[in-house]
Amino acid sequence: MIRISTIAAVFCLASLSVLSSQPSYAQPKPGIERLYILDCGEGTAGDISLWSPGVNVGKTMEFSVNCYLIKHAQGWLLWDTGVADAVAAMPDGLKPPNPRMTTYRRTKTLASQLDQLGVKPSDIKYVALSHAHPDHIGNIKMFPQSMVLVQKAEYDWPTPFGRTLQAIESPVNKLEGDFDVFGDGSVRLIATPGHTPGHQSLLVKLPKTGVVLLSGDAVHFKSNWDNRRVPENNFDKDKTATSMQRIADIMAEEKAQLWINHDKAQRDSLKIAPGFYD
Repeated sequence: MIRISTIAAVFCLASLSVLSSQPSYAQPKPGIERLYILDCGEGTAGDISLWSPGVNVGKTMEFSVNCYLIKHAQGWLLWDTGVADAVAAMPDGLKPPNPRMTTYRRTKTLASQLDQLGVKPSDIKYVALSHAHPDHIGNIKMFPQSMVLVQKAEYDWPTPFGRTLQAIESPVNKLEGDFDVFGDGSVRLIATPGHTPGHQSLLVKLPKTGVVLLSGDAVHFKSNWDNRRVPENNFDKDKTATSMQRIADIMAEEKAQLWINHDKAQRDSLKIAPGFYD
């Protein structure tokens, strides 16, 4: 009896030794850690009815332009690069050819905000772009070493916008549909065409804040979202409407907040870097 107990004890100790030497699959590496909202410009729309047809004709409206910096265990991701930093040196801002459109200004540069956070452009692993309009890709040349994540339809767009993307030095991953950036579901690009042919939005799952859906320009401000209004200059109005419904469906499924890129009232209610969301 004593011998049997001794053998059993030795077997148990050996088993524990083998198990302790195996890799732990129950403790995955930490994923997303925090999200910073960067001030990537402001603008004054000369006639807001360009974005909300038939509503507020001739009235001006202030726009925000946001970039978002995400820290993940696998590296940094920057969502959009905003209005060009060079605009900060223009006292009257960057005026549009059509006064009904948007005059853009910068009070802070993207470079200075990254520096404040101790992040160098060369630290950015991915630059994901909602679309190719200048207020979203104005500083793309700052990141020649970063992998650019953009929809193929946007990259191939036969316009000056598409050609700007085609001319960059950065490596480019031309996507066709949704894309799980880090492979763990924490940061997902969502195809939302309509504003442009390859527009995309970003779904971010933060550990404490919860799920946030970053709109890009799938919607420009809250009243347009609430009333499902489609700007008159959008590339495809039907696809825009379909994309807005898809966003609503994802928000319901994920219990997500919608952060609207150009809605200045909302942006002013959120924490701006160096504050962050985790």
